Amino acid sequence: MSDICTLIAPEGWLFQMFSAKAAREGGIVRRSARSRKDRRPQGVRRRTARRGYHAVENCGQIVVFSNDVSVTVIR
Repeated sequence: MSDICTLIAPEGWLFQMFSAKAAREGGIVRRSARSRKDRRPQGVRRRTARRGYHAVENCGQIVVFSNDVSVTVIR
């Protein structure tokens, strides 16, 4: 099966991410970084910082913690 990835404009991608039910309820949202037309992370950084959220990127996935609780990386 081929890997079909629909590219979404940066503003639409961010809107979709922060409109998710999990984001609205203070949960965790994960999206593929490859689905953005604009692959630069500045928009995600700016939007998460403005909301007081935290975000991490790993292995092509962006994970946003939609709350202001500190994040601890466990190794």
